[in-house]
Amino acid sequence: MISQLSLKIGGQQGEGVESTDKIFSTALNRLGYYLYGYRHFSSRIKGGHTNNKIRISVKPIRAISDDLDILVAFDQETIDLNVHELRPGGVVVADAKFNPTLPEGIDARLFPVPITKIAEDLGTSLFKNMAASGAAWALLGLSLDVFNKAVEEEFGRKGPAVVEKNVEAVRQGAKHLLELAGGPLKEFELLPADGKQKLFMIGNDAIGLGAIAAGARFMAAYPITPASEIMEYLIKRLPKFGGTVIQTEDEIAAVTMALGANYGGVRSFTASAGPGLSLMMEAIGLSGMTETPLVIVNTQRGGPSTGLPTKQEQSDINQMIYGTHGEIPKVVIAPSTIEECFYDMVEAFNIAEVYQCPVIVVTDLQLSLGKQSAEPLDLSRVKIDRGALVTEVPPQEEGKLFKRYEFTESGISPRVLPGVKNGIHHVTGVEHDQEGRPSENPVNRKKMMDKRLKKLQNLRITNPIHVDAPNESPDILVIGMGSTGGTIDEARRRLAEEGITTNHITVRQIAPFPADLLIPHLQQAKKVLVIENNATGQLANQIKLHTGIHDKIQSFLKYDGNPFLPSHIYEACKGLN
Repeated sequence: MISQLSLKIGGQQGEGVESTDKIFSTALNRLGYYLYGYRHFSSRIKGGHTNNKIRISVKPIRAISDDLDILVAFDQETIDLNVHELRPGGVVVADAKFNPTLPEGIDARLFPVPITKIAEDLGTSLFKNMAASGAAWALLGLSLDVFNKAVEEEFGRKGPAVVEKNVEAVRQGAKHLLELAGGPLKEFELLPADGKQKLFMIGNDAIGLGAIAAGARFMAAYPITPASEIMEYLIKRLPKFGGTVIQTEDEIAAVTMALGANYGGVRSFTASAGPGLSLMMEAIGLSGMTETPLVIVNTQRGGPSTGLPTKQEQSDINQMIYGTHGEIPKVVIAPSTIEECFYDMVEAFNIAEVYQCPVIVVTDLQLSLGKQSAEPLDLSRVKIDRGALVTEVPPQEEGKLFKRYEFTESGISPRVLPGVKNGIHHVTGVEHDQEGRPSENPVNRKKMMDKRLKKLQNLRITNPIHVDAPNESPDILVIGMGSTGGTIDEARRRLAEEGITTNHITVRQIAPFPADLLIPHLQQAKKVLVIENNATGQLANQIKLHTGIHDKIQSFLKYDGNPFLPSHIYEACKGLN
């Protein structure tokens, strides 16, 4: 029996690949296995090759595997595009309808299961995803009972007849596979899982849940890949908490609606990707100038322009830091796990209100859409901090207004919500005095700029950098952000077996950049390798800019639309000069 394996299901988009993977993974999660998935899909509604790769383990995992044990193919294209990933002795389960063949030189076993025929005999080809799932499930040596329970929950709303036919498709798929294979394949039988309850979600769901826990009750957004699931998640759930989601006509409307709602006192946010964030820049500047809290989620994807809307990239770093014209205080937080997507949303709302500034929570496509196991969330860690919010204002002198932008030692001024007695003040996007009245006075301008910019001088989010530094003077310090953390750690384990010592840092606070925390680790390492999904080394350049250390830093960049695999990082570390 084995402790882990990797399985991929592929076919044409709209053919049921996603639902096949969903039920298959849900059943494994119920048994207590750790899962990590990656979804490859085209930027169209129907047609084009798509596949879901799922890694299954009895131990925690946070990376896609280098190779593949089982490939489930609905068409020949899936075999042709993915069979090279199969390890020697791997298995291809394919629909017999298209007369599947393996390319020459591939060491794998092909099992042509009559997937479409099973489905059509049951009344419709729609059942073929369940027939394929049953065949794949049989390879793992697991009981069909748990799988059938997941099927019942998925299709129960459609009535018992539909459930029964789906269960029968699963049974027949498993039966045909076992007949072709001559019984269970022992080398694919999984060890029992621990049976413990685990969350199984994508990062976008965790972000939506985190927003609810943080007290957000309004979201305005325009659909865009890979952020749309945040809005879809909250459309179903936010009304249960007295909240509202509005799908706007564009991202400009979305961000200004969120800004206005925050000004009114309702914790609000928007979510988008690079193209949408470009449209939000003027409103982000308005947030900074008016010192109005604003939370934005940026789910990075391939750019520029429309770019690769359904592919992995981390190329918005410069945009988030420097995109707005002029200079404002701005915070950029990069979660690296499902759990951090939840907790960081809570912290983002607190920071936005405490420091009265825009906060961007940045993920990447893999973290946003890759479904994976997560530990149960600790709601006792959720604390709400609304900062310098004033609820009672003493009467003002005649002719004077509330000093909403009062000069203070910390740079943080008292904030009042509309309707509070004696709290009347001006709000404008032009430079202003302490009461908000427009002012072009040069002395006032400098004082206001200094006031705003010094607010974040000492800001440190929770765990601004994750540090795994067991070695005092490592051969290599590997630095990354976002979804690369687990992949880096897998490569490090292989390097350790060869006597190469490594430390690892995941940068979570992108702005203001925590240079003082990084410098000691940079100084101790013999070499530094920065891993990032872009073409220009944006994270590496931030490190160089803020630390002044250049000579030992090298970049390993990947910008072909695919995420890093452990072998990629292993080879890059081995090849350092």
